[in-house]
Amino acid sequence: MKAIRIVDTDNGTSADITDMEIADLSDGNVVIKSHYSSLNFKDALAITGKGKIARKRPLNAGIDVAGTVESSEDDRFAPGDEVIVTGWFLSETRDGGLAEYVRVPGDLCIARPDGLSLWETMALGTAGFTAGMAIKRMEDNFQKPDDGPVLVTGATGGVGMFAVDLLARRGYEVIAVSRKADSEGDALKKLGASDVITPDALDLEGKPLGKPVYAGAIDSVGGDLLAQIVAQIQPYGNVAAIGLAGGPKLATTVMPFILRGVSLVGIHSVECPQPWREQIWGDLSGQYKPAHLETIANETVAMAGVFEVCERIMAGENTGRTVVDIQG
Repeated sequence: MKAIRIVDTDNGTSADITDMEIADLSDGNVVIKSHYSSLNFKDALAITGKGKIARKRPLNAGIDVAGTVESSEDDRFAPGDEVIVTGWFLSETRDGGLAEYVRVPGDLCIARPDGLSLWETMALGTAGFTAGMAIKRMEDNFQKPDDGPVLVTGATGGVGMFAVDLLARRGYEVIAVSRKADSEGDALKKLGASDVITPDALDLEGKPLGKPVYAGAIDSVGGDLLAQIVAQIQPYGNVAAIGLAGGPKLATTVMPFILRGVSLVGIHSVECPQPWREQIWGDLSGQYKPAHLETIANETVAMAGVFEVCERIMAGENTGRTVVDIQG
């Protein structure tokens, strides 16, 4: 079998397409023949060597996979069943999905949801799932469309584009936040954003509290931008934090939390419990399936094309989602 395998070198880590034996894959009782994977920021970090995602090496890259069961010692799955795996430390401590075969414990597998093809599950992948999880956690905490506009930062990234689409599908007024507002504003409005602004429009110039303008937010930037957003959320609104592109530190005060009842909700999709996964995938494949899935997932490449896409992602030059056709 072939796999994009991350290895140690004298100059750090590197990744290349490598031949290996199925028997050498990480332990598990279900072997999946991979049909599709996808490329996320974590994949780009791992494959370019610019982030220590793979905590043990050598290790196959790819945090997502969709395919058919090749063999199974788990009574819940039989050869030919179509399954997906996202997160669960693929490409971190377990061989990942950018490989012709993947072996995992059956507990990590989800049957392909009705309403989605295998390609569509990876067009969504961790990015779409994370956006869906953010909305679930916000709505579990009483967020609703009538409350007012919701911000989405990093709106031209995979999670951001899905968040715009999914929120709009649910009837929310969406304000997209992007440094590419001039070049990508029209595209974001086609996904459902009612307005597109730059991060500078949210700057509070150091004030601990601003006018409570927004009902909630899904933020993939973190850092100073997240602190500014929290200080402009209406009473009892929710901010879902999903990333740290702007830095891991959060310089804020307790005032939004104790004076307005704002909730800061952390989104960790890697270990999302299976009952939540089934509910979120059910939403993504049913009533709230993204309306612009093929617009967001605007590129499909073979394994050989992964490296160039990862370089684009790290350079901030990639927009939308890339699906990887493993058998292509």
